[in-house]
Amino acid sequence: MTAPILITGAAQRIGLAMVQHFVAEDIPVIMTYRTKHPVIDTLVKQGVICIQADFNQAGAVDALIAQVQQHTDTLSAVIHNASSWDCEARNPDHNALFDAMMHIHAKVPYLLNMGLAPLLQNYHETADIIHITDYVVEKGSPKHIAYAASKAALDNLSRSFAAKYAPDIKVNSVAPSLIIFNQDDSEEYKAKTLKKSIMGIEPGCREVIDAIELLRKSNYITGRTLAVDGGRHLK
Repeated sequence: MTAPILITGAAQRIGLAMVQHFVAEDIPVIMTYRTKHPVIDTLVKQGVICIQADFNQAGAVDALIAQVQQHTDTLSAVIHNASSWDCEARNPDHNALFDAMMHIHAKVPYLLNMGLAPLLQNYHETADIIHITDYVVEKGSPKHIAYAASKAALDNLSRSFAAKYAPDIKVNSVAPSLIIFNQDDSEEYKAKTLKKSIMGIEPGCREVIDAIELLRKSNYITGRTLAVDGGRHLK
């Protein structure tokens, strides 16, 4: 049996789709969630190790590392999906917003990569760290300035950790733009968003999963960012 994959922030949307994909492939999964959605009970029955982790709480990262170590001494991959899509318009306390964005998108992955490296290095093949960043890393965002900056920091961590951990661990980023809409998104919003890419579609979670699998199966790609953005840079 292969070693488990750890996925952070995986109780819904793209993160949940990742978990379900690996379960279907008979790959053991350890996942974290902040809010216990009903799907957690189903995942537990399927053999997924589900760990509640609120990374805004002091000591949450150290506690997660300790819990992972209780379950396994080896990991084949860590996928950093935990995220918070927040903006300046909803947060008049810009100081707190910036710290919160940098914490969840940069500090938490940094600490987990440092703390879990021995488990990844125990893997009998080349292990993987994959950061889920964002298309806005390339362009910036006037409405999500702190968010974009923090995802850019995460993107940069990919290159630093790739150099640090090679050749035992490959470290890469996947940078998506629109993947799936939210249920409450208006038709007007959907139409406007679809026009931002030259492909003009809602591609679905499979596109991110396929990007992750490409990186995992490669023996050579490291320190790179794989864009999954429908050609938005060409608009």
